[in-house]
Amino acid sequence: MKKTILFHPDPRLKTTCAPVINITGDLRKMADDMLETMYDAPGIGLAAPQIGVLQRLIVMDCVKEEDADPAPVIMFNPEITASSQESEIYEEGCLSIPDHYAEVTRPKEVEVKWIDIEGVEQRQGFDGLWSTCVQHEIDHLNGKLFIDYIGVMKRQLITRKMQKLKRELARKKED
Repeated sequence: MKKTILFHPDPRLKTTCAPVINITGDLRKMADDMLETMYDAPGIGLAAPQIGVLQRLIVMDCVKEEDADPAPVIMFNPEITASSQESEIYEEGCLSIPDHYAEVTRPKEVEVKWIDIEGVEQRQGFDGLWSTCVQHEIDHLNGKLFIDYIGVMKRQLITRKMQKLKRELARKKED
């Protein structure tokens, strides 16, 4: 079932999430719902706090070629265990900050460990867009947004525009 994505500024997006203790049927269903929501948006990653759930869960799929099979990844309690010294700049966006983008510098490669949907610990290296995406989504679990990496003036401008968008959406809902 598709979920509603929270928009910045929302205090839940700035909250550090609690670790997942047990992977229950409800959490598996939520992960599936998050994938459905992400694909529908459309996006390449989604973190649980973006749908108002303050637990350490992210989903992502960075396959962008139209004829390629999807490669969804579900991560409970993801943690970066190693980062390259070499960095890379990507223009990032966020489903919680629609229509706003900024160049963000991050490590080019990372190694991540997490628990998969079956409760098994996984460990994998990521590079390119996958590396950027997993770092961006893990940031969400720590209450950090991509706009936290940009200058204060641009960040304030985006925040004001998002506040205006939220007011407009609330007005439309009332009508």
